[in-house]
Amino acid sequence: VHWFCRRVPESSRMNRATAKHLIERYFRQLTDGCGNGDCTNEFCASCRDFQPLDNNSAAAKALELFKINAKLCNSHPSKKDSDTPQGTVSNTATDFKSVHLYVHYLTENTVSMILSFCEEEGDYSALNRIIGRIFSSADALMQSFRKDEPNPTGNRDSLEPTHADKNAKQSEQPAEKMGASSAAALPDEGLNEMFDPCEVTVDIGAVRRVYDKFLSLDQVEAALVNALVYLTPNVELDLEYLDVYETNPDYLNIFIIVLENRNLHSPEYLEVALPQFCKAMCKLPVSALARLSKLWSVYGLPHIRRMMETFQQLITFTVVSNEYDSENLVNDDQTVVAATQCLKVAFYANILGGELNVEHNEDEEEDIESDELTLHELLGEERLYKKGPRVDPLEKELGVRPVDSIKPLIPFEEFVNESLNEVVEMDKDFTFFKVNAETKFSFQSCPFILNVITKNQGLYYDNRIRMYSERRLTALYSMVQGQQPNPYLKLKVRRDHIIDDALVRLEMISMENPSDLKKQLFVEFEGEQGVDEGGVSKEFFQLVLEEIFNPDIGMFSYDDDTKLFWFNSSSLENEAQYTLVGLVLGLAIYNNCILDVHFPMVVYRKLMGKKGTYLDLSDSHPALYQSLKELLQYSGIVEEDMMLTYQISHTDLFGNPILYDLKEQGDQIPVTKENRQEFVDMYADYILNKSVERQFKAFKKGFLIVTNESPLKYLFRPEEVEMLICGSRKLDFEALEKTTEYDGGYSKDSQIIKDFWETIHSFGEEQKRLFLQFTTGTDRAPVGGLGKLKMIIAKNGSDTDRLPTSHTCFNALLLPEYSSKEKLKERLLKAITYAKGFGML
Repeated sequence: VHWFCRRVPESSRMNRATAKHLIERYFRQLTDGCGNGDCTNEFCASCRDFQPLDNNSAAAKALELFKINAKLCNSHPSKKDSDTPQGTVSNTATDFKSVHLYVHYLTENTVSMILSFCEEEGDYSALNRIIGRIFSSADALMQSFRKDEPNPTGNRDSLEPTHADKNAKQSEQPAEKMGASSAAALPDEGLNEMFDPCEVTVDIGAVRRVYDKFLSLDQVEAALVNALVYLTPNVELDLEYLDVYETNPDYLNIFIIVLENRNLHSPEYLEVALPQFCKAMCKLPVSALARLSKLWSVYGLPHIRRMMETFQQLITFTVVSNEYDSENLVNDDQTVVAATQCLKVAFYANILGGELNVEHNEDEEEDIESDELTLHELLGEERLYKKGPRVDPLEKELGVRPVDSIKPLIPFEEFVNESLNEVVEMDKDFTFFKVNAETKFSFQSCPFILNVITKNQGLYYDNRIRMYSERRLTALYSMVQGQQPNPYLKLKVRRDHIIDDALVRLEMISMENPSDLKKQLFVEFEGEQGVDEGGVSKEFFQLVLEEIFNPDIGMFSYDDDTKLFWFNSSSLENEAQYTLVGLVLGLAIYNNCILDVHFPMVVYRKLMGKKGTYLDLSDSHPALYQSLKELLQYSGIVEEDMMLTYQISHTDLFGNPILYDLKEQGDQIPVTKENRQEFVDMYADYILNKSVERQFKAFKKGFLIVTNESPLKYLFRPEEVEMLICGSRKLDFEALEKTTEYDGGYSKDSQIIKDFWETIHSFGEEQKRLFLQFTTGTDRAPVGGLGKLKMIIAKNGSDTDRLPTSHTCFNALLLPEYSSKEKLKERLLKAITYAKGFGML
């Protein structure tokens, strides 16, 4: 049985046989005519005005006439008809092999007819030649698979039915009432008819069905690959030098059609074809990339995931196939750079296709512009420290930011490429990001592909260079003024007045010379010896936060269930206290310190520019969130059963009731089924925004005083900012053991070291946190986990009754060589339990 007959149902074989018979009739009509001497059909050889065609031209014309369902003459008896059996065409198969010379663009019908003949003959050379011609020509591909191509009913009957054909009319819901998630579930034809946000002229359903046919044939894969290799250099030149997209937006059709090939991630394409295509795609103007991103977002999750995996596969394949170092940078690998920029299109499509909130934005802090030249500008460093937030051009064109995403279709973590993160040289990449952005590519311009560890390294370089610059400028300014230079941000505080001292000093600096806050922090406790190499600062931050977050002070309220703090809307403390908290958080990021802070995620979202909404109540006020959720889902009569009004009440920190009208005369406005969503939104807005506006504004002001010129907001998402400030609560002591170094005579094979790690691993969670606090100054793991801590265990004498001590600034544990494991455990537990203010050098 013929291969073709095995693959399609009987009804489809009959349709194809009918199509073949019709095409043969058109061919006979064009070559032999109908035999009617008075024929007026311009497509018949019997017509007096007909121009004779050779067999090859007639074969191509027959296909065209079949496609448009042209007129067929009734056959009249003639000598030729009696000589040639009806239903056959002499040398049709031979003539058809040359039909590629006359096919100038493709439609679904054309492909189906060509495939039908190829399958019948068992020879796919004609198809391969047509694919080679069309898919290697930008003009031909741009004209192929158009929506406006004639699609007669008779012709469609000859095609193999698809899932899309059967379901094309399943939904008649208006497009404006449906979201992207609904679009993802629609068949291909439904997408073309109902969703056209970018006004593309490609029939996506037809393209996908054609690829289904192509990719089921092993014979055509090589033709597709070779055609793409020939196509892309010309496309790249067209875009770079001829601005073809500006004159003809349909040029985007080329990229839409090629990227529908679901085999692009296979090895055949990864070597040459896909790298070249990505380079060409990067030449598209931002407006075209935005159209492509919007289009993909409509096609839904499977399509976006395939796009993401295709570009990720190319990045990973290229990175693992090459060796990079400080001389041979991955930033100079054009394939990796191009694939990363293409991945950005899928990244924003992923955001657009998910749940979005482009509204509810916090008011931006106004920068006070000065006409005076700064020292940075005088020294020619304005490019390195230029003000104003960095904005990605594609983000600006689309009008959507990562922080606007409530829930993307694909988790953001899947866009991180770990292979790339292992080879990127962040010191060089930082220079490209800050100084040579116009001439050199920086992966920080595509932060979605970098993990938190890598981005934190870039932020570290930014902070350290800024500290060095401020130190240098201070020295220069002091020389001019004849004063003693003060290259550091020095804070001298008393333990028993730490808040007052810190507040007065930092407030004075922020008013007189805010740039001093960009200097490296050095803390000194009055009456105590010690040089601050990081450890004293850690203790300072810890003590400040402990006092500020003390419930007795009343600045923040604490939820026993969530174990999180929230701003006290009825706090009696002045705004300067909240500004101090923001300053402390900013200084901690700036000085690479981890803080033991417990805020809900909405705080970090607000810091990054988004107001709190109803969904944010789920972790900040879970009980209230559950109540409002039940209100929204209630199926009874809301007004009668719940008797709610637009006047709400809550209690302050001291238990006093507070009434608030969400609307004027709110106590007179009942909550109904019709207005309950508005009520919920206004309730959440009051709790998360309006009621704490004074406190949060002061808090954010302090945070921005330190971080306003930092790339923090551009590089990090809210959840990543939380990790920068608080570290990770996941403690992997196995990783810590692997990276710990030893000094003073100890090694990993020393008996006391083996006893030490057995003791540590036997500790409970709380004891492990106490140990970490004692050794490093914080009970959190740094970004990247405990394996990044690089702790040192040094020998501190022979057996003794002395307790272990620590240098928190060096993450160093000074451990005497105790005579037994039991004594080691007893001494260690006592040290870590009573560690506060003890052994902190």
